[in-house]
Amino acid sequence: MSHNKKIMIKTLRHQQGSMLVLAIFILTVMFLLAAALIHISENEDESVLQEVMGERALLAANSGADAALAKLFPLTVNGSSNCSVVKLPSTWTIPTSAETLQTCTVSLGCESFSDNSGGQTLTQYRITSKAVCGEGTNHRTSRQVEVIARY
Repeated sequence: MSHNKKIMIKTLRHQQGSMLVLAIFILTVMFLLAAALIHISENEDESVLQEVMGERALLAANSGADAALAKLFPLTVNGSSNCSVVKLPSTWTIPTSAETLQTCTVSLGCESFSDNSGGQTLTQYRITSKAVCGEGTNHRTSRQVEVIARY
């Protein structure tokens, strides 16, 4: 054997296993990247769920306020209105046709007060509607809407 071949064989013997170490290092780095991506994906899913539940709660609260206003100011009756028609404390029952809002509960409130501006007495009503949507404790979202109407 020539001197160069002997040196090459010695060098190869000293390098045995280095590719294994490099492969383990690369696999470890790829595993850490995959774990980070999975964590980011889970957080994104949670964020989207909270956004959807918040939008449902807002829609349910608006619907509750609309229902309270419809009771307070019915189209077929003339005369004065009062908060007793809203029947407080009241929980508005969501119609069964609104399937996406079935996990929501809506609480209504009504308060009346008089305004004597401009020499004319007006009765104003403050309707509050609070909706809580979701199941369990981790995925519950609430929104509150306040409407002021006068008669």
